[in-house]
Amino acid sequence: MLELSFSKPDEIVKRLCDRLRTERLALNMTQAELAGRAGIGANTVSNLEAGRNVGFENVVRVAMALGRTRELEGLFLPKLDSIEDIRRYENSAKRVRSTRKAGNA
Repeated sequence: MLELSFSKPDEIVKRLCDRLRTERLALNMTQAELAGRAGIGANTVSNLEAGRNVGFENVVRVAMALGRTRELEGLFLPKLDSIEDIRRYENSAKRVRSTRKAGNA
């Protein structure tokens, strides 16, 4: 897995856009075909591949159309390396807001 922690956001977006385009072409699909399968407009697919701002739901729709939902489902999974991490995660799932940190008024 490629470590992206030292990348700038725009660099990550560029790589993901390139991968999206490569995946679409590997499946021998036009932007219009992918758009039709995803239930979005061809301009939206074009904007995604160009890194222009589109809604997150459209990213999900394209991932679904490309059969790549498993990767998205793992995107924000918790890092649970200890029993304490599990307890903290379970307790946070019940909360609606984060706690205010000292010095942040």
